[in-house]
Amino acid sequence: MKRIKILFFLSAFFCLLSANAVSRPLYRFSTKYMSLTIDDRGYIVNIIGKANKKDYAVKGHASPLLTLDKNGKILLPQTADYESTKGILTLNYADSYRAAVKIDQRGDYLKFQFQSLNTGAEIDNIIWGPYQTNIHKTIGEIISVARDDEYAVGIMALDDNTTSGPPVAGDMGQGSYIIHSPDPVKFPIPSSLKAGQRFRIGGDGINDVAFYSHPEEYYRFMNGNGAEYIPEYGISLTLHARNRRKRQTIFFPHFNDFPSIKAPRHMDVEPIPVDFSTSGIAFYACPDTKGLDVIEQIVRKEGLPYVTRNGKWIRRPENFKVDLAWFGKHDSLVSYANQLNLKAVQDEGLGEYYVNPVDRWAGKKVILDGKKQPITALTVQTNPQGIAYGLHTLTEFIQSHSSDVHPYANDSLCTVLKTILAANIGPNDSSIIVKDTSYLNEHGGWDDNGTNVLKIGKELLKYKGVTRKAPFMLTGVERGAFKTIATAHQQGDTVAKLQVNCYSGFIPDMRLQDKYAYFYAKLLRDGGMNYIDFDGFESFVYTGHGQYAFKLFMRKLFDDFKSLGGDYLQVMGSCVFEGNWHYMTTCNIGGGDHMFNPRTNKWGIEGKDIRYSWASNYFPPTFGIQNLKPDWTVQMVENLQAKAIAWDATYMFGISEDIVEKNPHKKEIFITFRAWENAREANVFSQKLKLEMQKEENQYHLEQIGTKAWKLYLVDSSGKFHLKSHLKK
Repeated sequence: MKRIKILFFLSAFFCLLSANAVSRPLYRFSTKYMSLTIDDRGYIVNIIGKANKKDYAVKGHASPLLTLDKNGKILLPQTADYESTKGILTLNYADSYRAAVKIDQRGDYLKFQFQSLNTGAEIDNIIWGPYQTNIHKTIGEIISVARDDEYAVGIMALDDNTTSGPPVAGDMGQGSYIIHSPDPVKFPIPSSLKAGQRFRIGGDGINDVAFYSHPEEYYRFMNGNGAEYIPEYGISLTLHARNRRKRQTIFFPHFNDFPSIKAPRHMDVEPIPVDFSTSGIAFYACPDTKGLDVIEQIVRKEGLPYVTRNGKWIRRPENFKVDLAWFGKHDSLVSYANQLNLKAVQDEGLGEYYVNPVDRWAGKKVILDGKKQPITALTVQTNPQGIAYGLHTLTEFIQSHSSDVHPYANDSLCTVLKTILAANIGPNDSSIIVKDTSYLNEHGGWDDNGTNVLKIGKELLKYKGVTRKAPFMLTGVERGAFKTIATAHQQGDTVAKLQVNCYSGFIPDMRLQDKYAYFYAKLLRDGGMNYIDFDGFESFVYTGHGQYAFKLFMRKLFDDFKSLGGDYLQVMGSCVFEGNWHYMTTCNIGGGDHMFNPRTNKWGIEGKDIRYSWASNYFPPTFGIQNLKPDWTVQMVENLQAKAIAWDATYMFGISEDIVEKNPHKKEIFITFRAWENAREANVFSQKLKLEMQKEENQYHLEQIGTKAWKLYLVDSSGKFHLKSHLKK
């Protein structure tokens, strides 16, 4: 992992060296909002914003258009030629490597499409960039964008195997805090800290809330590596595409960083028939107010996943809505949702759902008229009302009760290593000799949870370790684990150590993952559901294929859902990464005061961290689940709605029949809640008004006075209303 961790820094270092060489402009490319110059070495030397004439390239830090990674050796372009009639840029590297990239000027953006490499068998990755910018303010680490108040400069992958950031172990950037102030005047960095300084996230890797441990505004939580902050000059952007046909042994996972219980362990990543031959990216620079418009054009023109709701792209703030988290019996669900003008329901009361092929409904039933009934008994009511209903799943975490575990373990459970039996064993033998230790003394897989599981044939075995000298004998062996059947095995049979998840279960490999995508699509269609929550979304990381695994699953899920007759599918989940950004409507994780306190209008630490990260990447921040309580006032609900609109945030409003009936203000709360939701849907709040509404001390009351008209009041400390403005559609 050390080799991979320094890869990006080597790239930046060599860019500096190369920039000092004598070069001349080779060709200037143009879009609606920028001009970009590539020199005769294959480096980007200018990124000029047409609107303000500023150059967003870093002087003295030219950016290689395409970098090669050969077994950890960084190859930077040395010379370049451009054939303008064909739009082909040829890049020449050390060791006689030569790459061709087609460049198209596509109106709002440039398209860089990899064409060929004269000999690519030894190349592990092609790296787009790193592209250095002199922008400091807003780090878009998830989708590789740098933003300030004037301009946005960004890159976007145009195929599934081109993924976020430079190559790292498991192809997932490591979560961390860095020191970066969103406003150096308002939130100055103390002298004891330095801009760009990195800190581990909080907690022990078990309690999600503990990840978020720094309330100070200048502690910036990083959720990806598509953009890196380099204080000396600004924000650097990178994407890469891996040759996944090659075998690789990694320290796993680079993604998490909890040394006490999650120290990296070895993993032999399963090769799959995917490489960088189809890699391509879009490069754009535009006024920041146009950033979302340009990205939407890229998505549509390049055939990227384009998910819409009511005819509008889900990334559009005017399409953001509050969802419902439902608890308890379901008789009033449709009525309540309609009264509140909410169009999506996550059934929290039914608990977590795990995939089990032989029991696909897992006992999940709704309660109507005092009886447990199939989910379809509810969705025949929700669907005609345009209300999306769905379950809280644990994505692809396989638990021990699954038929993919027992009585016969599935051959497509994800593995971390393989060796072979050195001698025959019978069904009752506990003395088992293996050919070599193969890191078998490392505990667990992703997690050091004390779960060491081997698979031989269809049998699962637990063990504690392996002797360090030949003959290599397993210790603490338990045969027929997880209700599998102990059988005889032959010398030379494969012994596979399984990847275990954080719930002491297992993970599908890339082949079984495809089947799970279809499983979920069929479950949704058969249940009349068009909403799903993927808690445990990070389960895709366990295969070692990182963002690519996310993209592969999500593409197949959506394709299968559509082929089965589905239309709009609303996806919620536990995390936002480059691999799922296109598909997710919301990410209403967490909740309560950790996210946002409607009594005080204060963001919690987790809410602050998520707000900075997701908003920087054109994704809605969240208040998580905000559960209505018997003592909630109308003003608390108005605070939630006002601040959600002000920050372009979403959340889930948690209710049940029981809790609604216990609140003495239920009628007023429902009327007021709907007024805000109607006004938000009508998009009557200007950006100037939203900025004013963000202020913690400001409280508001909204009154609907017509089908498309509202009165907005400021509420003073005594609770009195003062008319501020009339809002009209």
